[in-house]
Amino acid sequence: MSTIATSGLNARVRLRAHWSDRIAHVALTLVALALMLFLASPLTAILVESVQDASGRFVALANFIAYARTPALLDSLWNSLWVSTLVTVLTIPAAFGFAYALTRSRMPFKRLFRGITLIPLLAPSLLSAISLIYWFGNQGALKAWLEWLGIAQIYGAPGIVLAETFSVFPHALMILVTALTAADARLYEAADALGTSAARKFWTITLPGAKYGLISASLVTFTLVITDFGIPKVIGGNFNVLATDVFKLVIGQQDFQRGAVVALLLLTPAVLTFAVDHLVQRKQTAMLTARAVPYRAKPAPLFDASMTLYCAGVALLMLAMIGMAVFASFVSFWPYNLSPSLRHYTMGLFDAEVGESFVNSLKLSAGTAAFGTALVFVTAYLLEKTQGFRSVRGLVHMLAMLPMAVPGLVLGLGYIFFFNAPGNPLNGLYHTLTLLTLCTVVHFYTTGHLTAVTALKALDAEFEAVSASLKVPFYKTFWRVTLPICTPALIDIARYFFINAMTTISAVVFLYSPETKVASIAILNLDEAGEIGAAAAMAVLIAAASTIATLLFMALSWVVDRRTQAWKLGT
Repeated sequence: MSTIATSGLNARVRLRAHWSDRIAHVALTLVALALMLFLASPLTAILVESVQDASGRFVALANFIAYARTPALLDSLWNSLWVSTLVTVLTIPAAFGFAYALTRSRMPFKRLFRGITLIPLLAPSLLSAISLIYWFGNQGALKAWLEWLGIAQIYGAPGIVLAETFSVFPHALMILVTALTAADARLYEAADALGTSAARKFWTITLPGAKYGLISASLVTFTLVITDFGIPKVIGGNFNVLATDVFKLVIGQQDFQRGAVVALLLLTPAVLTFAVDHLVQRKQTAMLTARAVPYRAKPAPLFDASMTLYCAGVALLMLAMIGMAVFASFVSFWPYNLSPSLRHYTMGLFDAEVGESFVNSLKLSAGTAAFGTALVFVTAYLLEKTQGFRSVRGLVHMLAMLPMAVPGLVLGLGYIFFFNAPGNPLNGLYHTLTLLTLCTVVHFYTTGHLTAVTALKALDAEFEAVSASLKVPFYKTFWRVTLPICTPALIDIARYFFINAMTTISAVVFLYSPETKVASIAILNLDEAGEIGAAAAMAVLIAAASTIATLLFMALSWVVDRRTQAWKLGT
């Protein structure tokens, strides 16, 4: 009898728990449907388009064979591969040296140097291309230096390599700083006790400990370069790469089938690097154990001085790149009249009507930050802190990680094929700011998702266990406990979405209309029209807006910390 009574009690408990989790299950289902609709369906549309002809008939691999028989397109594939490899080879050692200086030396001004390297993240990637044109273009300030080095012109591969190196440097640096920070001082103390030389410690302790970071940084750098559109478009000249080929085939020639083929080729290296990085992360072991001693650099005057000089040199190059764009944006008429003027800002904002595009960018960024942060955090909470519904839970987790492997250009092209289809009931979203916002959220979804999951994993599961024992619905625990504790992470996610939405080009280049054009696209149009001064001015405005937004988010974070994080200080 007692057994029967106990089983009956358990059944009632299970029923009540199931009822209280139904809202979470419904919400997870809605999230899964949304990700299927705005991520999986556009990617499937690209695959379908690649195996059809212009009339919609199935042609199997005919489009791929036609592509393989086109020498110009194969040249673009080769150009993308070797340029991306060269940029990776140049960027990783430079970023590693900078990260090594920040983490393993006692040099001064670390915060200043670190802040300068983050500047490229606040501007569109094409700003570096515009700056290089002013430095080394046909009328560039240092054109003679370029010729002295034996380089005929900056347009083409040389410009793409230099601009991409500048653009991806902070991405690689962030990964390598994290990798080098995780060091156990006991290993170095043991090496010192054995009389090990500095060079041997570097090769046997430092480098092996950072190898996974080096691999991840290399993969991220390669993927960012091969999928970038803005820089090759501005400074590439006649040097074609995969990203510009997609644009020319779809926008210029209306050849959607071959455009889909090139998009799949562009997707391939990104997926491969994502898969390799995933395998690397699984094999990575913890560098810091419970008994580890954090590494503290010892004073070494000569080494610290050399590291300071190196970081100062890199920072100077960064400032020179940004500074030239700012200077050129105020020049009256380059290079004949260098007197300061607001002519380019007036031309861009009013004559070229970029002011409206700038407002659209602010709307896009605000919408992406608000909706993207809410979606990411709620989804992460449902995955981490609720139970049951394993099949849908696994699907949502897979879809949440997928955007990291999908280039923005490919995602945007998929949106054309899917949402512009006449039979799609969502066709009305095409060319709207709403669709641009949804595309941008999906494009940058994974990083925000991982940030939210990290914050939620830091919370003890006892919160949910106690709530369940008290029969408190999960959504009340979410609103009263989890949300206030995780507010700093929410602000970081919102800032990430806002800045990336302000500077993105590839994800929205196919989706705008004259009424929904954003500022980053308007810069491309100004450059195509030969108004490079106005393009520089608008790029500087985007960087300024991103900087102001970053400062506002920092201030908001400080206020929120004082209100919601006082428990950490025991107050």
